[in-house]
Amino acid sequence: MQYTTLGKTDIKISRICLGTMTWGFQNTQEEGFAQMDYALDEGVNFWDTSEMYAVPPTKESYGTTETIIGNWFAQTGRRDEVILATKITPELPYIRDNNLINRANILAAVESSLIRLQTDHIDLYQLHWPSNRNTFHFHNVWDYTPKKTDRAQLVDSQLEALETLDELIQTGKIRSWGLSNDTAWGMCTFCQLADQHNLSRPVSLQNEYSLLRRRDDLNISEVCMIEQISHLPWSPLAMGVLSGKYLENTSVSNSRLTLDEASKKRYGYRLTENVEKATSAYISLARAHNLDPCQMAIAFCLSRPFVASPIIGASSLDQLKINLGAIDVTLNEEILSAIDEINKCFPDPF
Repeated sequence: MQYTTLGKTDIKISRICLGTMTWGFQNTQEEGFAQMDYALDEGVNFWDTSEMYAVPPTKESYGTTETIIGNWFAQTGRRDEVILATKITPELPYIRDNNLINRANILAAVESSLIRLQTDHIDLYQLHWPSNRNTFHFHNVWDYTPKKTDRAQLVDSQLEALETLDELIQTGKIRSWGLSNDTAWGMCTFCQLADQHNLSRPVSLQNEYSLLRRRDDLNISEVCMIEQISHLPWSPLAMGVLSGKYLENTSVSNSRLTLDEASKKRYGYRLTENVEKATSAYISLARAHNLDPCQMAIAFCLSRPFVASPIIGASSLDQLKINLGAIDVTLNEEILSAIDEINKCFPDPF
């Protein structure tokens, strides 16, 4: 395994992050335990979860994944070997009545996560998406319709979050904090406010990024590089699409895009004609160079200078083993040039 540092901290993280959101819905606790055992033994010390998980999110399943991780910590005693990331999730009324990211909700969310995770600290605490602003996050939304346009109100809400997160760092309940599904404006404003008020800066950004979703190549990558914010791509396989298993409308059992009606409604837009064409081209490229398509897709993310650690999830141990093999794959200039040509033909296909 290879390692890097998280943002400007001295926290050393593996260059592949273990995603956990299938545990408690697609995967049992036993299967989650097996994945944690294998990943840590392979040197993957960086794990990501959320109070919202398992996915798809429901009133009955939220918190389940954190509970499974906490049970594993209690059983194995290996908490100190793991760099653990989790998130506060806004806008889900069954978690909290008031759905904004504010002081009261951050404090309540951290305490609840600590209990479920059976730990006394969280290494990276993330704001799942910017609920106080109506901005793009992980739905199929490409425009910006402002929820609030009063800059003073927006900045005040960010400062309140910053002060609360800094307090949690000072008390030792979290070691660092980061953003998720946020924008360049949000990142820059948080950094500016942190510097202005001598508060802890964001050290990471968790956004969707893959061969099929390269929006962060532009403004986001610049902010990450200049501000030394670690990019943590979620869904580097585009929810499994880049494996090729959905080509020609093939129905795949135990898959998020076919498993239940809620997921079909939420993510069905990813299965378009252009997605199929782009995916076919990427898979053909991988096979022409004797590469596993999943490993090539993850290795592409690893090749980006602003990316610290792609987050990989798997519904089976066999999938996890294949995906972790991407750490040993280096893409040469011929392959990277071919990837750029495919991207020019099918930019943002979903």
